Amino acid sequence: MKKLFRTLLAALAVAPALALASGAKVQLDRAPVNLHDNASLQRGAQIFVNHCLNCHSASAMRYSRLTDLGLTEAQIVDNLVLAGEKVGEPMVAVLDPKDAKAFFGVVPPDLSLLARSRGSDWIYTYLRGFYRDPSTKTGWNNTVFPNVGMPHVLWEYQGEPVLQVTSKMDPNTGDKVETRKLALAGPGKLKPVEYDQYVADLVNFMTYLSEPAQTNRKMWGIVVLFFLTGFVVITLLLKNEYWKDVR
Repeated sequence: MKKLFRTLLAALAVAPALALASGAKVQLDRAPVNLHDNASLQRGAQIFVNHCLNCHSASAMRYSRLTDLGLTEAQIVDNLVLAGEKVGEPMVAVLDPKDAKAFFGVVPPDLSLLARSRGSDWIYTYLRGFYRDPSTKTGWNNTVFPNVGMPHVLWEYQGEPVLQVTSKMDPNTGDKVETRKLALAGPGKLKPVEYDQYVADLVNFMTYLSEPAQTNRKMWGIVVLFFLTGFVVITLLLKNEYWKDVR
């Protein structure tokens, strides 16, 4: 029993190192998230509905919550509710889960908490990391998520990215070093800078989607810190007043 316990402790000690080693291969780009930019969040909501909600659900979010972004219920119904849902209903995928599993081999995950589990930088890099790969079922692959089952749904906007691999010899060690980078084989509807902004708006909304109250939470956190700081000052003044005659 003791031997088993020591083995489990050793495995737990090694696990974080393995996780860091597995995640260190991918250099994530910084996502320009700004949850105070309602215009960006509104554009991101439109992109999410048009491109993501066809297959992925966001069941933790109701359409009515989008009024927090400055949209009216009429605007939500006219521009974001595409399958006849009511404003108070959650954002559920149009695609039937059985059909999704038949098409992709797996039911596309719910995206409600993806930004909290993966991080905004991961999503931003992932959506800009697709490239053509004829060996896969969808014809696409990804530098962040190799052999992913999801196709590049935004390729018409980005263009047709391909993976360029170059090899050279390291003069110090003599080892072969590979350099991998993405290049566009054909232009898309958007210029590269415009596509990055397009993805940034989507990631901005998905970050909001993962915790709509986080802006208010952070604001109240700052207010509480100021209150506690003031309370500490008052406490110290009272302490000095009570003990001033005690030697």
